[in-house]
Amino acid sequence: MEIIIKGASEEFAEKLVALAAQHHAELSISTVRPGWTVDRAERYLRDLTAGSRQMAEMVTVDGDGYIKADHLRGVLGALNGPSNGLKRAVDRGARKGWWPEGTPAPITPVSDPENPSWHQNIAYRMDQELVPVFREAITRIAAGKKADDGQGD
Repeated sequence: MEIIIKGASEEFAEKLVALAAQHHAELSISTVRPGWTVDRAERYLRDLTAGSRQMAEMVTVDGDGYIKADHLRGVLGALNGPSNGLKRAVDRGARKGWWPEGTPAPITPVSDPENPSWHQNIAYRMDQELVPVFREAITRIAAGKKADDGQGD
């Protein structure tokens, strides 16, 4: 028998297993923690197109979690392709089981609060607690590239 409970606390899951044991059922707990880990961030970044990855790296490294859209446009050109790629990679990762369904996007657009009817974003942001997680993932990827580059043909 397999029972899947999403969004429950560990305490609830442990009580459920104890209750099942009282009825001679055999259950085990398998928890998947939501949110971004370095491993998930690395997988996310590796799954991005070149333009989307560059955008993610700029938000994380250059902007320390916040970067103006005009600066990104100056480097990347139109942002609709790279920003859509960021969103699609989150959805794709959830479908493939790389992270739990409902994991929030690590990078989100910032709209102009003074002009909400104008839909061009003024910036892109990442929660500050995610910045070191994604920096570590970027460092891992860069180290991997260097190791691969040094092996030659």
